[in-house]
Amino acid sequence: MAQKVLNKFFEKYIKGTAYKSAVVNSKIFLCHLTNAVCLGIGINKESKKVYITSRAVKHLFDKKLAEEFLFLIDNLHKVVKYPDKIYRNRPGKRGEYCLVKRIGDANYLCSIEITASNEDYKEIQIATAFRLRDDDYIKKYALLWSW
Repeated sequence: MAQKVLNKFFEKYIKGTAYKSAVVNSKIFLCHLTNAVCLGIGINKESKKVYITSRAVKHLFDKKLAEEFLFLIDNLHKVVKYPDKIYRNRPGKRGEYCLVKRIGDANYLCSIEITASNEDYKEIQIATAFRLRDDDYIKKYALLWSW
């Protein structure tokens, strides 16, 4: 379901746009975090909805090879909802946490940021995602949670 929604979102707002062009500022609901992931990143269960913005999809579209982009669009919800590991993101990087999942023969990383919409509710948005080509890349991050 999330895969189809994200594909339709891409086709409506991003497909056919020029490189680095501005896009309509919009967002869609991607999936819910599991209770275990909420516990791993220390947020309450009421704040477990994850969104992705048109700007984030445009960033992926502009920066990734077509094959990797299409794979991410089809599998991003799996990385977010069922990560194998959760890391604290490094200072200066966008997003507070990095969710990592092995799919097939590669690891995929999704950086999420938590924004306060009001005092009681926090909104989770995807900052970026990519395939980890270098296994040493993630060793610089603090592991918070692992299956």
